[in-house]
Amino acid sequence: MEKQITEFTLRPWKETDVESLVQHANNRNIACWLTNAFPHPYTREDGKNYIKAISGHSPTQVFAIEVNGEAVGSIGIFPQSDIHEKNAEMGYWLSEKYWGLGIMPRAIQEMVEYGFKTFDITRIFARPFSTNRGSQRVLEKAGFELEAKLKKAIYKDGEYLDEWIYSKKKE
Repeated sequence: MEKQITEFTLRPWKETDVESLVQHANNRNIACWLTNAFPHPYTREDGKNYIKAISGHSPTQVFAIEVNGEAVGSIGIFPQSDIHEKNAEMGYWLSEKYWGLGIMPRAIQEMVEYGFKTFDITRIFARPFSTNRGSQRVLEKAGFELEAKLKKAIYKDGEYLDEWIYSKKKE
């Protein structure tokens, strides 16, 4: 039996999202796939600092993923500079409670549309760990192609991991 696809909204983060942010982000099963800038445990202070850090970009670069009125994840697009100025990196996470419900591939597709329309870029890329098959699958479902495999490029929790680079080009 296939899980029902869940409706969601991408919207700017609000200060009032701190409680739901902490509730959903404080999960080792999420933090293990992200950079060390995403802490575990994830505290209320971490949540407040995160919302403060991502607010104020114009245009908005980071959006809350909202389900049933609650912020349950985050997705962002980060334009690069200098010789990489036509590129933007995408990063995201979703509450474990909502994994496998079809949210993330659609959220990525929405962000790709937004990114190409909003920023002067021609390529969006994401860099999942080689061991993160779930993230690789959602990128593939969203139309991203695997471009490169960087051997032992990541050092996370005392272990060297390969980093895979996926991208989507502007049509």
